[in-house]
Amino acid sequence: MSGWKAARKPGAQAPSAMLAGLLSLPARPMPSRLPEPNPDERAHSDNLLQLLRELIASHGPLPFSRYMERCLYAPGLGYYSAGRTKFGAAGDFVTAPELGELFARCVVNAVQPTLAMLGEHADFLELGGGSGAFAEAALKAWAASGTLPRQYLILEPSADLRERQRERLRAHLPAELSARVQWLDRPPEQEWRGVLFANEVIDALPTTRFLVRDGEIYEEHVALDGEGRLIRVDRPGDALVSGAVRHVERDLGSEFADGYRSEILPQLPYWIQAVAGTLVAGLALFIDYGYVRREFYLPGRDDGTLMAHYRHHAHNDPLYLPGLNDLTASVDFTALAEAGNSAGFAVAAYLPQAQFLIGAGLQEVFADVQAQAADEHSRYRLAQQVKRLMLPDQMGERFQAMLLARGLEALALPPDLLAADQGGRL
Repeated sequence: MSGWKAARKPGAQAPSAMLAGLLSLPARPMPSRLPEPNPDERAHSDNLLQLLRELIASHGPLPFSRYMERCLYAPGLGYYSAGRTKFGAAGDFVTAPELGELFARCVVNAVQPTLAMLGEHADFLELGGGSGAFAEAALKAWAASGTLPRQYLILEPSADLRERQRERLRAHLPAELSARVQWLDRPPEQEWRGVLFANEVIDALPTTRFLVRDGEIYEEHVALDGEGRLIRVDRPGDALVSGAVRHVERDLGSEFADGYRSEILPQLPYWIQAVAGTLVAGLALFIDYGYVRREFYLPGRDDGTLMAHYRHHAHNDPLYLPGLNDLTASVDFTALAEAGNSAGFAVAAYLPQAQFLIGAGLQEVFADVQAQAADEHSRYRLAQQVKRLMLPDQMGERFQAMLLARGLEALALPPDLLAADQGGRL
């Protein structure tokens, strides 16, 4: 899939001895029982449930992708558009930027050569700014190195999250740094140069759920039973969904078994074109949990990858408390590479997050932060941060990084990162 040629080493790059000692610590299992919502939360979910009932009553069963879109983004009621805390210990999940500054500083190391090559008019665009933790750490890292992108742009559809980001950056950055940050309502319409960055964004795109039955393609919908409760039903897939599933079967060289159910994003090529189509020179970096296609659609993974996240508990019932759960599905990185190719990008590198961070200088960043740690507690938290980022059963192998490039005369990436490229697996 890669349009760039880079030196590759067989297999994955091993962590350094310093990091390996930290990664040997055992991870604690999460409890399985879901906490009860408080009365306000339940009332909020009931309001969204009523909206969903009205939609179904008016239009019939909703395609699962439409149901997921309403659960996540319905104005004032969806998971990302309401005022509840999502990120960090008080929310439902922790993203890599929430753990500390190591992740952001490594991303800065990875893309800085490209920004420097593009010159003073290069911008940095973050899709979905989360709590603002990444922007804060990245801007501080760029300022410390004496190099800054012309603008730090954040494309954030949630008004609530946008305000939280604004407050955080104003409180924690010098005025001259926070002044570089601009929020966008939509992707840039004018041509631009620089780096587009998306961490845990594609997993939240409303996904289509499909089923293969008697050789035919069906699409999962959400309907109502006789008592007004949400249920999942299957309907014949339209041409777009059926064509996308048949493409995957052709690429895999075999048909899905009867009863196989999973997810697919037929809209992904259009989405990539929408968010990155005006990036005429630079990189697009996507980091998310997922697999290459042949691993995504393993025969044993016959109910897909769809998960709901509620107060740091993962469960598999997307109909439970709509509006209070983050709904996600893993990323088919082969599909992402295809979508990038169709939009005029080449795959510059693809590798697990652990190898990406090592190739982007994690050992040096870790040593620098550790040397500045004020006490033993700070050093312990730093060690825990490395564990979460690097352990195979945490983020290290479950998360993947893909760099797409377009309009560059040369590929400016750290040599160790290029050497760890596993693009041949796509």
